[in-house]
Amino acid sequence: MLTLLRKEVAAFLSSLIGYIVIGVFLITISLFMWVFPGSYNVMDSGYANIDTLFIIAPWVFMFLAPAVTMRSFAEEQRTGTIELLITKPLSDLQIILSKFLAGFLLVLFSLLPTLIYYFSIYELGSTAGNIDTGAVIGSYIGLLFLAGCFVAIGIFASSLSQNQIISFIIAMFLSFFCYVGFEQIASFDLMGSFDSVIMNLGINEHYISISRGVIDSRDLIYFLSLIAVFIMLTKLRLESRKW
Repeated sequence: MLTLLRKEVAAFLSSLIGYIVIGVFLITISLFMWVFPGSYNVMDSGYANIDTLFIIAPWVFMFLAPAVTMRSFAEEQRTGTIELLITKPLSDLQIILSKFLAGFLLVLFSLLPTLIYYFSIYELGSTAGNIDTGAVIGSYIGLLFLAGCFVAIGIFASSLSQNQIISFIIAMFLSFFCYVGFEQIASFDLMGSFDSVIMNLGINEHYISISRGVIDSRDLIYFLSLIAVFIMLTKLRLESRKW
């Protein structure tokens, strides 16, 4: 399993697209935080916080995670190496978890450089250190869980098609729907009190909750459950090849 994990990470980092994807993420966040004028610009806002990162990052993750995961199973199916992979002494779940962890680590790599933003704001405050560190930690934890959800969705989407572009589009659509789709459905106010239940099915509701700096077990259970659901759906998809 560790061998497959290292292979997946090495394959992504050895290709130009890997660095392009990570570069696009960092450049996009940097432009909104430091260059483009407006409320998202840290210098224009006048407040010592990095809320812009946690507002923009989920939307960029909708591109980043599918781009990282689109080749996971799609490429294996296209080249026929999926049959060879399945015959190895690894269970389907181990194969899926290897690819999931590889995708998650790659998204984590893209997130690590953003710690520079935190230390910059920490020093730039009118009083050094005048930043809500608890909220920042909570927001980073929220981003990690969000990344896990999008990667799990991307892995599932990659198992649905041999075409990487189709897998990418499916992953983006599913990520978008899981992030704000339920919230938009609930906003129509068609089901009365049940609308709040529908809203809680969406990622954004739990991401906002955990970003306040309060780690609620309900949010953790939600994120872990969503990741588990898409991993199990991927497992069912792989097993369907044997039917």
